[in-house]
Amino acid sequence: MLRLPRVVELGEYMRRILEFLFVPALVLCIAGCSGLSDVKNSGGGAGQATGVTVSPAAASVDPFTTQSFSAQVQGSTNQAVTWQVNGVIGGSATTGIISTAGLYTAPHSIAAILVPATNAPITVTITAISQANSTATGSAVVTLTTQQQQTQTGAIKLGTSGGIIDDANGNYCCSGTLGALVTRSGTQYILSNNHVLANSAGNLASPDVGVAITQPGLIEVNCLSSSTRQVASLSEYFPLETGPIPKIDAALAAVASGAVDTSGNILLLGTTLTKGVPDPGPPTSGTGLTPVQAIGAPHNGAVAKSGRTTGLTCSTIIGTNVASNVAYYAHCGDANAAFTVSYTDLVAVNGGDFSDTGDSGSLIVTQDTAEAVALLFAGSDTDSVGNPISDVLPAFPGAGNVTPTIVGSSSRPTSATPQVIGCTLPALKAVTTVPQVKAVAESIQQASAVRDLHASQLLANPAIKAVAVGESYDHPGKAAILLFVGSGESLADIPRTIDGVRTRLIEGNDWAHQGLLNGEESADLLSTAGRPQIVYPLQQGEYLRAKTVHTAHVTDLLKQAGILGVGITSSVDAPGEAALLIYILRGAPQDNIPAEIDGLRTRVRETSPFTAGRRGNEPARSCKVPVAKTLLTKTNP
Repeated sequence: MLRLPRVVELGEYMRRILEFLFVPALVLCIAGCSGLSDVKNSGGGAGQATGVTVSPAAASVDPFTTQSFSAQVQGSTNQAVTWQVNGVIGGSATTGIISTAGLYTAPHSIAAILVPATNAPITVTITAISQANSTATGSAVVTLTTQQQQTQTGAIKLGTSGGIIDDANGNYCCSGTLGALVTRSGTQYILSNNHVLANSAGNLASPDVGVAITQPGLIEVNCLSSSTRQVASLSEYFPLETGPIPKIDAALAAVASGAVDTSGNILLLGTTLTKGVPDPGPPTSGTGLTPVQAIGAPHNGAVAKSGRTTGLTCSTIIGTNVASNVAYYAHCGDANAAFTVSYTDLVAVNGGDFSDTGDSGSLIVTQDTAEAVALLFAGSDTDSVGNPISDVLPAFPGAGNVTPTIVGSSSRPTSATPQVIGCTLPALKAVTTVPQVKAVAESIQQASAVRDLHASQLLANPAIKAVAVGESYDHPGKAAILLFVGSGESLADIPRTIDGVRTRLIEGNDWAHQGLLNGEESADLLSTAGRPQIVYPLQQGEYLRAKTVHTAHVTDLLKQAGILGVGITSSVDAPGEAALLIYILRGAPQDNIPAEIDGLRTRVRETSPFTAGRRGNEPARSCKVPVAKTLLTKTNP
């Protein structure tokens, strides 16, 4: 199937992990990022330190857990060392931290920056530096793994590594995440993606129905199917090419007797901690929430997921109704796309670290109630995307038109006990404010000229207390006319753009400076206003207004070169207002994107292409492993 013309397409490899099997040698790509360590203070002494031995020399550590290291300095009685993680004293939340006593605490989730360009193990380096002689050092390698990657015994908990047993092609094998448990007419099924459970089947003629679904996935066991355990068999899937709109990437696998936890528990998704580690927990049973319900009160878009690669991550929904195209591949490891799927109703979650390769199939739930919102399947360097659960479950009607429901808990937590307790931990709390942006000089000059021309007219509006020029957060890099308005004032007559320049509204009371502001006065007022949020609750009627504009213009916008996707979000420049979310390829021209369309603000989000196995333009992730490849046979239970 040809790619749609003039639409930047989303590469697929589908958040499955690609592992390259090479018999003679093992090539491991050791990731190096920053980390933290402190100074270990012990008594001084004579002698020149000649080396340092760190014990243990290697360790595997899960998120939330710890590992003690010791250092022995040779050639000196001064045994004091400075501890580093990946070259940074003391470590960081990204790579883990290390104390002055050598106690290493792993990060609470695996950041995308730590995942190698190949699917080599995710590692950080612990270094001890002699305080007697800084050239004398020793190191140890920590391999960061997640609970989700480990082989389980007995009835497995979900949010774990898995996939179809024959997802291999030549020297490659692929895996994803077994996301959640659903039930229909008394039968339980594992819910995950088509590309995880059904080899990206484009039509209903796939020979894989009935084939074994295993835990862990092939990627965890060097592509050896004999080292996995069957936990389900492929039952049905949504055909990616021939299925109706709205398209989804989903499949069901009938559970093998005794193989899956019948309560629907998902790793790390619980309400309690054991030794600082979140316990497994079930999502809320039922049909889940629509995206509109999830972004409204009391959930306010706060979501979580538990996936194979990055573990438990927490963030905020940034967009709904996102339309975009995804290129699919016929076989694991293929270099050329076989067909393209046009998605019309995706949920976008803020943050490139919310998911990574191998997290496909994860269930996205609300943080406060663990209600299902979406089924994750792709991402970029800024956001992750999934199919709304309200689109997924109705796509699998059974006898009597009965649709599946999520298996889980029927109880709701109190406000004091959030359902996903891991998201309350400091290291996992979602970032809620936007990063600082800076407008280019040319844009500042244009906005200043427009402001000066219209200042008296603007200040005649009783709601507007002061006028200045600053940065737009709806279009980073562009300037905006800043309008400092009184809280509770009517903003109905305030324009969204003036002569093509965006306006940005900052609400507050008793502004210290009023009128036409200079740069210093403007900065003073902004310092009291606080950082803008990534998303804001929408005022009543705003979503429907945005949906009307989205429907009218999405097709034409996607035809423009460089535009990756179009959805609905909240404006940052005008809190409470909706905006048309426009994903644009990083580096692509943006001058053709208007500041408003049919009276609706636009919000430009520069990103790499959405993919499910590759981020941006890096090569496909792969890893050589020192085992002989065995024949992967289909099992038809």
